[in-house]
Amino acid sequence: MTESIPTPGGGVDMTTADFLSRVPDTRALNLRVIDIEDSGTATRAVRFASDDLDGFRYAPGQDLMVLVDTNGGRIIRRRYTIRRFDAAANVIELDMITDSAGPGGRWARGLQIGDTVEGIGPRGKITLSDRAAWHLFLGDDVAVPAFAAMIEALPAGAQAVLVAEVAAAGDQVKIDPVVPVDVRAEWLHRDGAAPGDSDALVAAARDVALPDGPGHAYVFGEAAVVAAVRDVLAARGLAPEQISAKAYWGKGRANASHGEPLKDGRAA
Repeated sequence: MTESIPTPGGGVDMTTADFLSRVPDTRALNLRVIDIEDSGTATRAVRFASDDLDGFRYAPGQDLMVLVDTNGGRIIRRRYTIRRFDAAANVIELDMITDSAGPGGRWARGLQIGDTVEGIGPRGKITLSDRAAWHLFLGDDVAVPAFAAMIEALPAGAQAVLVAEVAAAGDQVKIDPVVPVDVRAEWLHRDGAAPGDSDALVAAARDVALPDGPGHAYVFGEAAVVAAVRDVLAARGLAPEQISAKAYWGKGRANASHGEPLKDGRAA
């Protein structure tokens, strides 16, 4: 069977080789699960080892696209942020939310040590701004691994403000910057409410105190929530180039086969 990756517009599928040729900074990775750690309400940290990771390079905030399922003969892939990478051991960690009913959630819940996984990466254009005096991170559970990886990679003396909505207090994540960083974190707990409601994050975006000087905001999560939060930040005076917004999922609809919400709202 020829493996294919649906294009982001829902058009003609591309073979893996064609995809790699179009995105030359990525590589195919044959990964093996070596460790799994479950924490919080529905978070699973999965560590993979592979000789294919020798010489691997990525920017904090980038992700891997992994093969998770097949549906009617088509390849279904999902994207997970690179949480950590040990270049000396060729071990990479992806942190996943496992409470979705879709193929990604089923795949993550079913992983076992020793399983082999096909990946492509690194993916993603949004990384840390090198011109910002401070960094604001706003998003939900699915965004937390990216936020943690980015904050931990900030340079010494940087200022970071994190506002993250998670299911419960047990889903708060410890963030350990490599060098001294001023991190102010606010955790919003749903406490039984369904994810994807914009009220809490929109209110936080409206009220959060912003440091002095030019900053940059990173807004990741549910598509409609991301759009609403971005509008609030724009109304507060942040220019378009100061806001990096990324929809990771869409409430009430499955992501497309390439792992992201389609821009027109249709599921693949």
